[in-house]
Amino acid sequence: MTAVDVDTRPHRQRLLDGLAESITETGFRDTTVADVVRRARTSRRTFYEHFSSREECLIALLAEANRSMIRQISDAVDPRAPWAVQVRQAIEAWIACAESEPAITLSWIRDVPALGAPARDLQRDAMEGFIAMTQRLTDTPEMRAAGISPPSRQLSIMLLGGLRELIATTVEDGGRAGDVTEVAVRASIALLGPA
Repeated sequence: MTAVDVDTRPHRQRLLDGLAESITETGFRDTTVADVVRRARTSRRTFYEHFSSREECLIALLAEANRSMIRQISDAVDPRAPWAVQVRQAIEAWIACAESEPAITLSWIRDVPALGAPARDLQRDAMEGFIAMTQRLTDTPEMRAAGISPPSRQLSIMLLGGLRELIATTVEDGGRAGDVTEVAVRASIALLGPA
């Protein structure tokens, strides 16, 4: 965007995008409100009209990222494909999302635990969204024909928590999320497959 271009994104979205850019460049811990508003081409006053703190802005950014990830995973799965192919499609889409924004993935791992109670709500909401997605994706004629029912809430939590932790430890150890694709697919097939 040049200096004469007018940014037509709503202020809130510009602030979220500014935070994402800053996290990518310097990480959340080193990001200030001044960094966010500079990247968003707006003012501190505008920032505080939308968010009470940079932590609240991060929570909003990650909530939006979760919703986007759920949409992308859901869109990537062909409900008419063989069930094991559907599982692979979902895992590959999840990993592609994690790899498309590695700084945001690392922020989930490193920064969210330090945010306290507001982050706990974010984590719970994210898990509920992923549980609903998992149950919806497994409630198809192809899955039922293979003898597969939507997983229970508890099984969904085990599956999703395991996948999240596997990706987190891999990325924290300097690897790529894609390094765990095959083991994630095999484990998911084992957990979701016919009894």
